[in-house]
Formats: sequence, C-alpha cells, structure tokens
Amino acid sequence: MALTTSQRKHLKALAHKRKPVVLVGNAGVTDAVVKETERAIERHELLKIRLPAVERGERSEMAQKISDAVGAELVQEIGRVAVLYRRAQKPRLVLPD
Repeated sequence: MALTTSQRKHLKALAHKRKPVVLVGNAGVTDAVVKETERAIERHELLKIRLPAVERGERSEMAQKISDAVGAELVQEIGRVAVLYRRAQKPRLVLPD
C-alpha cells in the first residue's frame, strides 16, 4: 500500500509525540528485532524504531529491511529514528484520502 503525501504528513504528525518502541542494537537487524517489530506493529499500527549509531546509509538500509520484513510502509526516517506504518486488521488510525 503506497501512502499519499497527505497520509504521510498525517502519520508523521501522529508519530511525533510517540516514543520508540523497538530498539535496534549494534548487532543490527536480527530475527529477534524482526519478531519484536512484528508484534509491536500489530499492537500499535504506527511505531517508531531507534536505530544504532552507524552511517546514514546503513541506517536507511536497516529501516528498509525491517519495513520489508514486516510488510510495513516506511513513513519517515530522521536521524536514528524510523517511523513505520502498517494498516491493522481493525484499523484504529483514520488516514485522510
């Protein structure tokens, strides 16, 4: 599901006040990180992930790898924080058209 610009903007605003739920350590994207992200995104629908202090390109690759692994959309990436969104079975968040 591709997000429109207005939907992305809305999700960024909602994510602003949230704290990171998943923390990726120096070991990178492991099976445990993917499993925890899967559990968290089922519960929250929109979540922040804290990435390790590595080069920007590596962080982008990690964020993309996690979002692909859980079937989520990468909404935003700022510094060491990535925001992921995946529509739930019973959506709690209402997205603009």
